[in-house]
Amino acid sequence: MAHELLLETSFIYDKAVNERFPTVGVIGAGQLARMMVAPASALGINLLLFAQSADDSAAQINNHVVGDYTDLEALKSFAARCDVITFEHELVPLPVIKGLEAAGVRVYPSSSAFVYSQDKAEMRKKLADYQVPAWKVITATTEVDQYPLIAKAISGGYDGRGVWKINSQDELAEVLKHTPKLLIEELISFDCEIAVMVARSPHGQATSWAPTQTVQEDGICTMTITPAPCISDEIAEQAQKLALDIAAEVGVIGVMAVEMFVKGDYLFINELAMRPHNSGHWTIDGSRTSQFEQHLRAILDLPLGEPAMTHEYAVMGNILGGDKADMYRPYLHLMARNPDLKFHQYKKEVRKGRKIGHVTAIGSDLLQLTTDVQHARDYMSGAIDE
Repeated sequence: MAHELLLETSFIYDKAVNERFPTVGVIGAGQLARMMVAPASALGINLLLFAQSADDSAAQINNHVVGDYTDLEALKSFAARCDVITFEHELVPLPVIKGLEAAGVRVYPSSSAFVYSQDKAEMRKKLADYQVPAWKVITATTEVDQYPLIAKAISGGYDGRGVWKINSQDELAEVLKHTPKLLIEELISFDCEIAVMVARSPHGQATSWAPTQTVQEDGICTMTITPAPCISDEIAEQAQKLALDIAAEVGVIGVMAVEMFVKGDYLFINELAMRPHNSGHWTIDGSRTSQFEQHLRAILDLPLGEPAMTHEYAVMGNILGGDKADMYRPYLHLMARNPDLKFHQYKKEVRKGRKIGHVTAIGSDLLQLTTDVQHARDYMSGAIDE
């Protein structure tokens, strides 16, 4: 069930922007920016990307400039060509974001919200009133007396990087050698992991999609199933309300993923991601409004779209780099085998374990959808050849 919160305030429009179609500047040009291109085009919104390289996934298909996202002056010049700035990754230093804001640039999400996505310790402090794993920040093994535990880099972790399961003092000492300050958390023996995608606009309108079950292997999400079959309708509604409450609490503008652990009837907040997120890729084919369109609507303070699902289930599988370098020829087999599969290629160099695309199946037979998506993933990676 989708939740929507409408506040009785007028939309915040800039008259100068409102007289023409606006330009959205996206810092980053990876696959998330690539998937913004189609909805931006459909809405008539001009998209300009700040890429690290002309070979970046989105830079291959959209207008862009190339530069260093830590260079404030370069970003100011970029922002001068845009009406609003947003992000497709969380690596832009907070002082740089604040520098843009000080120069009068409209940035969403703002630095005051983005810090909770960049800094896990600040996020844990902010969410002190919510149910979270027990945690503390450490710099030495002597501050820990109980194992196993989870250790996390306070900033910069992504796709399983910067997260370690620690079983002993010796293992913790090894991690501290290269990451001298860690956030440690109790190891939750959870039943499943879910994520709730929400969107929020400057004037306070907010929506959420159905909770998604995420399947992880070696710290990387390999598949998502929506709506999450591992939870009841009551827990799903509770998860959506939690995510919407947190969105308002941190003041996010745009879309945000709230990752949670489920243990019985309890929900533990894991992490926040203030950008389009892997757990929301299914929305491109399985929702009436995708997370990418909704993000654009939200940061431009347009009325938000309907997040309802178009079918009973949506299963998304990440295509990871494997033994196959040719990502085109597999279509011949997979499209013939199942014409309903929807493929999304990121046009990234194939490297083992790297996310290079995803495939989505929508329908009513969850077992068949899951089987078809897993087969496509395995065939694309080279794990199977039939």
